[in-house]
Amino acid sequence: MSERGLLIVLSGPSGVGKGTVRKAIFSKPNTKFQYSISMTTRKPREGEIDGVDYFFKSREEFEVLIKNNKLLEWAEYVGNYYGTPVDYVEQTLQDGKDVFLEIEVQGALQVRNAFPEGLFIFLAPPSLKELKNRIVTRGTESDDLILNRMRVAKEEIEMMDAYDYVVENDQVDLACERINAIVIAEHLKRERVAARYKNMLEVDF
Repeated sequence: MSERGLLIVLSGPSGVGKGTVRKAIFSKPNTKFQYSISMTTRKPREGEIDGVDYFFKSREEFEVLIKNNKLLEWAEYVGNYYGTPVDYVEQTLQDGKDVFLEIEVQGALQVRNAFPEGLFIFLAPPSLKELKNRIVTRGTESDDLILNRMRVAKEEIEMMDAYDYVVENDQVDLACERINAIVIAEHLKRERVAARYKNMLEVDF
C-alpha cells in the first residue's frame, strides 16, 4: 500500500502572485504534484483557459455543486464564487500522489477544518505597497475594486496564524525553492514515515 499523498495548500491575498508561483513550480520537469484546478464564477482573464487555469462556471451551476456537497471548500470573494472539487482531491491522495491547491484565504481556512493534516503555506507580499503595485499593474480592476482588494488583503494577512508556513514572494524562483523545501521536509516527518520503518523490524535478517 502506497503512502497517502500530501495535501499542499498555497494561499495568500489577491495579487500576491499565487498563480504565478504555482505555474513556475509546475513548469519544472521534476514536479510530481497533481494540480487540483479550482472552480470559479468570475470571468476568465486574458490568456486563461477553462479546465487549465480554472473551471469557469455560472453562479447557478456553482450553487448546485454547493447544494450537493461536491466541493471540498468554497467561498464568495469580491462578488464571485471559488471552490475545490472534492472527489478528485480525495482519490488522488489515496493513490499516494501529492495534491497542490492554489486557493483564496477563505477557502484555505475551510480546508484546514476538513483536512487538518494538510500542509498550509501562506504566500506573503514583501510589502503592502508592492502588493498594490502588482494589482494595479494587472490592469484588470477599477480603482474602487483595487481599494477593496487592499482592504481584504490586510484582513487576510492577519489570518496567517492559521497556516503552517509563511513564504515571502519577493522573487518567484526563490518562493518556489522555499515551497519545495517545505514539502520535502513534511514528507520526512516522523509520523509519516515511522510505520514504514517499523515494518522493517518484522523481517528476519
